[in-house]
This record gives sequence, C-alpha cells and structure tokens, in this order.
Amino acid sequence: MTAYIVRRLLIMPFILFGVTLLIFGMLTQLSATQRAALYVADVPKKGADMQRVIDQYGLDDPIPQQYVRWIRNVARGDLGFSKTGKEPVATLIWRLLPASLELAIWSALPILLIGIRLGILSARQHNRLPDHVMRVFSIIGTSTPSFVAGLLLLMVFSARLGILPTGERLVPNNQGIVDDASQWISVTRMYTFDALINGRLDIFWDALKHLILPIITLSYVNWAILLRVMRSSMLETMNQDYVRTARAKGLDFNTVVQKHARPNALLPIITLGGGLMIGLMNGVAITETVFNYPGLGKRFVSAASNLDIVTVLGFTLFNGVVLIIGNLIIDMLYATVDPRVRLN
Repeated sequence: MTAYIVRRLLIMPFILFGVTLLIFGMLTQLSATQRAALYVADVPKKGADMQRVIDQYGLDDPIPQQYVRWIRNVARGDLGFSKTGKEPVATLIWRLLPASLELAIWSALPILLIGIRLGILSARQHNRLPDHVMRVFSIIGTSTPSFVAGLLLLMVFSARLGILPTGERLVPNNQGIVDDASQWISVTRMYTFDALINGRLDIFWDALKHLILPIITLSYVNWAILLRVMRSSMLETMNQDYVRTARAKGLDFNTVVQKHARPNALLPIITLGGGLMIGLMNGVAITETVFNYPGLGKRFVSAASNLDIVTVLGFTLFNGVVLIIGNLIIDMLYATVDPRVRLN
C-alpha cells in the first residue's frame, strides 16, 4: 500500500505542472497590454502608465521567464485581481469557498446514502414493480437539467407555497441577526455549523432553509446517476460464482446481499461518488446561480459572463488542484477497498 501511495504522490507534480502549463498557455494568448489590465484594480489611461505596469510584471520578457514568475506568484497566492469581485482572486476564492463547501457537505449525505440505497433496492427487486419505478425515476432524473429541476422547486415551494426562501442567505454578524457582532464566533465560516457552535438555532434554521432546495436539486440529479450505476453493479455482482456459492450453502438472501454482494458492488461508487463530491466542492455553477447561492459556482458564472478572464483562470487553477488532490484520495480509498488495484 505504501509503495502504491508513493507512486501516486510522485505523479502529482507532473500533473500539476501540466495544469499550470495549460492555464499559463491560455494567458499568453492575450497581448501584454491585455494581461497588464488583469493585474491592477484601475486600468491606466495613459500609454506610459500601462507600460510601467507591463515592465513591473515583466510581461514583455521571454515566455519561460514569465512562466517562472507566474508560478512564483501563484505559490504566494497571487492569482491576479478580479474585476467582478473588486478584490484579489485568491481572497475571493477564500471568501466564497466555505459557502460551496457547506453546500457540498450537506448534499453529500443524502446523495450517497439515498442514491446507494435506491440502487440496491432496484437490484434486489430486479424486473419487479419497485425496479421498474426506480428505472423510470433514474431516466427522468438523468434527462432533467438541474436548472429545470431548480426552477420547478422554486415555483412550487417558494413562489406558490411560500415555505422556503428564494433570496440570498443572511450574514449573521453584519445584518442585525446578532445584536453584538462580537458575540458571534466564526469558526468554520459555514453558517449552519457556526450557528450550532454559537448555540443559535434560529440562525441555523435560517441558513438551513436556504440550503434545502439546492440540496434537493443536486440530490435528485445525482440520485439518478448513482442509482443506475449501483443497480448495474449489484446485478453484475449477484451473478458472480461466489454469490451463487453462498446461496447454495443456504445463506439467507439478505445476508448474501449485505455481506457478499454489496461490498464488492460499491467499488465503482467510490470513483463515481468521489467525482461527484469533488464537483460539489468546486461549486455547482448552475444550481448556485438558480438559487442565488453565494458560492464559487455563481461567481464563476458571473466572471465568465463579464469576460473577467483572470478570475475564470484563477478558478480553473483552483478547480484543477482540488480535482488532482481529490482523485488522489479516491485512488487511495479504492486501493484500500480493493487490494487488486495496488498489486497491479
């Protein structure tokens, strides 16, 4: 296992190098004047002032020198200045990350637990009524765009019934929810968890209400995917010789499913579920935009719509790093569960 982890860790720098090279290659397609405008809050009006910015950042230097300088800036957390966010890109990502992470955490439990259970139920009731219902459910889920599902939920639960809010969630320490801002202890910068830490169930409920509809939207779409994969994996596993042998020995069907079929059928879910979680952590652009949720995904859409190139590329670099680290963790989990992977 140690040798497998070491091999994966040795590959990571090369993958990161490829990601940074690709993103820097996109930057080099812009002229020096265009790139200079990405590093300053106020674009100089005079040509001489713009040239000073170009000279300051070495944008006329040879490409290898520019790449090395850019990598050093990235290592220091300097990803440029966001025109749409009116602040450095690194600061913008750091400020919005807790909101996306909070949505990812609350969405992960229903997505994984219910999606896997539905897949197992469908496989156990193969070609029976529950199986047919689950298959129709998965087809509708995979063919329904997330923005359509989100808008339907908003129309029903917000516009018509008025049960759940539609606007952006409130910030406890600067919008009058807390009488004295010093009384609010921000530990995680995730409102639901900080509200529990501060013992404020009213703030917890307000933050949770803003999460319910996005969670349902993300869960419904991902349930359909997990259901199909888990169902096919379970059916394949239950046709294996060792499962037939266990049944021939007289073991109860439920015991065979729980102790023999399910653990092996879960192997593909590790890869698929891990990928879904990485996507949630990087910010779900469409869902966050539909529900006006202040996360990374919504800001990415805003930056792309306003041609804020440096913000888009900064987010792309961040997403690439998260994806690489997440895939490393997935590979390690897969190798832990399935010894054949690390022995190959």
